[in-house]
Amino acid sequence: MSPIGTVHFSSSTRTLQPKTPYRQSRDFSTIPRFLSFPISENIYLPRNSVSFLQTIHHVIDRKIIRVSKEVSVQQQLDDDGPVSVQLQSINSETLFDRIVAEAQQLQEPLIIVWTASWCRKCIYLKPKLEKLAANYYPRLRFYYVDVNTVPHKLVAHAGVTKMPTIQLWKDSKKQDEVIGGHKAFLVINEVRQMIENATTVSND
Repeated sequence: MSPIGTVHFSSSTRTLQPKTPYRQSRDFSTIPRFLSFPISENIYLPRNSVSFLQTIHHVIDRKIIRVSKEVSVQQQLDDDGPVSVQLQSINSETLFDRIVAEAQQLQEPLIIVWTASWCRKCIYLKPKLEKLAANYYPRLRFYYVDVNTVPHKLVAHAGVTKMPTIQLWKDSKKQDEVIGGHKAFLVINEVRQMIENATTVSND
């Protein structure tokens, strides 16, 4: 551990007994070990003991902010990909057909989430699916369809009867699906398993 450094006291500040009560919200003994940093070689502090404590707190605050920023930058550098990926909207039958055809050409599966604006479970599940999508980005694309914005024949063609329904499409056909009527973490686990099964079959 690096030494804290030297602090030079004036004669009036060797015994810290400020006449004005100073708030005791900070306890230096609880500062984490990683924040034990060399302040400087020499710090000349004012005679007033309250000002002395304020100066110490100010120096430590500046160091804590600096360390916090460094940790934040390092976390960004360590991330291999996004934390979540926004689901892309399919709002027409033509766009649906084009996306499915492109996936077939690339020989890649895709995930289509069928939702409705009035479906609370859909709204709750969407951000969790976006986090799951980040785990497979960019090799697997996630889309969503609001059943209120597309023709009913498209919904019927996909065989959707309940919302939310999460489907895996490949080779222009629906291969598997998960109906998300139960708890969100169970739905996410089932969708993950569905994707892994499809990926295993593709690799074989």
